[in-house]
Amino acid sequence: MIQTGGRALQGQTAEFDQRFFKSLAAQGLDVSAPLPLQGGRSNRVWRTGYLADGPMSDGPVSEGLVVKLYLARGKNPLFANDPQRESAALEALSGTGMVPPLVASGQFEGQHWLAYAHITGAPWQRDTAHVAQLLGRLHDQPEFSGLPKGGNGSVDLERQTRRILGCCSGDLNAVTEVLSLRPIGQVPPLESLALIHGDPVPGNLLSHDGTLTLIDWQCPQMGDPSEDLALFLSPAMQALYRGKPLSVAEEDGFLAAYPDPRMVGRYLALKPWFHWRMAAYCLWRSAAGEPRDRAALGLELAALRQSINPKRA
Repeated sequence: MIQTGGRALQGQTAEFDQRFFKSLAAQGLDVSAPLPLQGGRSNRVWRTGYLADGPMSDGPVSEGLVVKLYLARGKNPLFANDPQRESAALEALSGTGMVPPLVASGQFEGQHWLAYAHITGAPWQRDTAHVAQLLGRLHDQPEFSGLPKGGNGSVDLERQTRRILGCCSGDLNAVTEVLSLRPIGQVPPLESLALIHGDPVPGNLLSHDGTLTLIDWQCPQMGDPSEDLALFLSPAMQALYRGKPLSVAEEDGFLAAYPDPRMVGRYLALKPWFHWRMAAYCLWRSAAGEPRDRAALGLELAALRQSINPKRA
């Protein structure tokens, strides 16, 4: 019975995909030979319209399109999946080199989609200073319309963490453990917010031609730049997307290269709160059927304990 249902579901998905790509082709997009891409955790993504032996060009190489179909899954308690924000970000930051070129966007049978030029490259692996410099440039970009305000200060981080833990109904002992590690003290909110990516993990940093491009702009905000720093430095996010946390030298190199020392100091003050929130998020992910996040939870808890009491770590 389950197998039959699975086959029926696969058949329905294949039929939908055929209709979807036929619709895109009717709009003049080259969506030939769609190849599913791995890496994303929220949406379906393909590379289309490329030639494996095509000619190389100067500068960033663009071969074909990346087509993203946004899935209407349950709400994520930390990371938004907003197609309008992604389209707006690619338009607003066009020409900066920080985003891929937007080609088209729209809706098909009630689901949002977006297409941008494919850039030949690989997910980021090394040189944390380069990432710090990119984020510093991003945080100096002007605001564009449609952006919500992000969390700002330890009070907001505590509110977010407790909301995430409230969604973790499966393992009450683990929830109690995370709650017991609440950081002490408070860090006030920033008076002036900046444009942040909201999810600058290694899988969303594309390395190519000696530079970096940020992809997956589903949750940009006007927020605290230290949020982006914390998400990139998170041992859980590094392990999930790169395979291992950053070394002490890599983390120090990142913080030394970020252009605003005051924001580095703010990140260090908020570091325990960011680890606390990420631990709650990893617990939520593992309760939702993501076993890799259980290992990531252990890494984040260890970092949290170290940030709370370095002498005992």
